[in-house]
Parts: sequence; C-alpha cells; structure tokens
Amino acid sequence: MTRKYHLALAPGEAGGYVLLPGDPARSALLAQHLEGAREMAFNREFRTFSGRVSGTLVSACSTGVGGPSAAIAVEELAQLGAHTLLRVGTCGGAQPGLEVGDLVVATGAVRSEATPNAYVPLSYPALADHALVAACLEAAAAAGARAHAGVIRSVDALQPDLDPDSVPLAREREAELEVWRRAGVLASDMESATILVLASLRGLRAASLLLCVNQLGAGEIGVLDPALQERLLVVAVDALRRLLERDRAAR
Repeated sequence: MTRKYHLALAPGEAGGYVLLPGDPARSALLAQHLEGAREMAFNREFRTFSGRVSGTLVSACSTGVGGPSAAIAVEELAQLGAHTLLRVGTCGGAQPGLEVGDLVVATGAVRSEATPNAYVPLSYPALADHALVAACLEAAAAAGARAHAGVIRSVDALQPDLDPDSVPLAREREAELEVWRRAGVLASDMESATILVLASLRGLRAASLLLCVNQLGAGEIGVLDPALQERLLVVAVDALRRLLERDRAAR
C-alpha cells in the first residue's frame, strides 16, 4: 500500500486511536500532549502528528473545515487501520445555559449538512460511541471543566448560523435556529455528523468533543482565550487515555 493521496500517510504512520481537530494548527498543539510526537505529513488541510499515550500509538490529524474534507480523512484513516476517532473542535451554543468556554460532548448530531447523503439516506442517524462519550465526560470532570452532553447539529454553511440577518434567507434561517433550540439541540458545528455517520458505516468508534466559542446568531466569533483551548486539548487526550487503558484491560 502506498501513501494515501490526501493525507499523505503510509501504513504504520498513524495510530489506531486518532484525534481529529479541524485546524492544522490544533494538530500541532495536540502533539505537545503526546509522548515523542513527530509530524508525519502535512498535505492540503490534513496535518498529522503521531506519538504515544500510555505507550500506545495515537495520532492527531486535522480534517479542515466542513464535511467533505472530514469524510476524506475518515475514509483514509480507516484504510490505514484507525478504529477510534475523537473530533476535537469548536461549536456555537444553541441553548441559553451554554456559555463560551463550556465543553460539549455530542451523543448524536442532527444531519443538517449534506456529505453523508452520498452514502446513506437522511434517516440514518449520526450517533456517538457510548464508551468514548463516557470517557470524555470523565476527563472533563477530572479537569474541572463544565461539560454538557447531548444532541448537536452539523451544518455546511457557517455564516447563516452566526448572523442569519446577513443572508437572503434570513427569515428561514432564524426560524430553523429556533426550531433546533426548542428541540433541545445544544450547539452547532460543521464536521461531527459526517464523522459519526462514516465511522458507523466503516465499523469505527467515534465521538465529538467541542469547545463553545460563541452563541448562534451572535455575529462574529471573538478571539479565543488560549487557556480554554488548552483545556479542551487536555480533556481530549485524557479521554483517549482512559478509553485505551480500558481497551487494554479488556484484552
């Protein structure tokens, strides 16, 4: 098997456990929390570092923005032997009790994006792996981070969620946001539903751990406090550590 076309990774260069930030720069930050991490490839929006957590090979691979590139990352990682995926990203809060700096652990996602529609009908659910969700919540509690677990929503376009009045379909977008608020959807992002659906189809475990960076409809996203992002990274790596140690014990 040769190097993957998009990820530019060869067999053996990625771990079975993979952290999936959207931003390539966040891959480098995650690598600081891995033992002996090395950059394995940086091609297009896909930047991958591999190191070890509790002696097990773990990778951080950026997916870029949105479902199409996230789907490519999932597919090629699966072909390289990945079996556990944790998205490590950001979101906009949809509920009044969700504050900037809070963490959101998705138990499932509303499929308001289109990428998985090329694979399965819209009625196919985007669900997270229960064990990985539990590990994320335990890691958040250990870090003293306020975390919310529940259904989120994934979209293709960012601006209509940030500032509905700025788009021609303002009335429709505002009504849609209100529907999901009333339905109890916690937050919106752009990649989780695609990752969860494709992971399920490929027989992988996946979950999504998100940092709330704004409220939907609030307009432009502000400058993110580096300490908040650092806490997100610490929780993500600790969640994988907890899961892989349980996996090891089970074997």
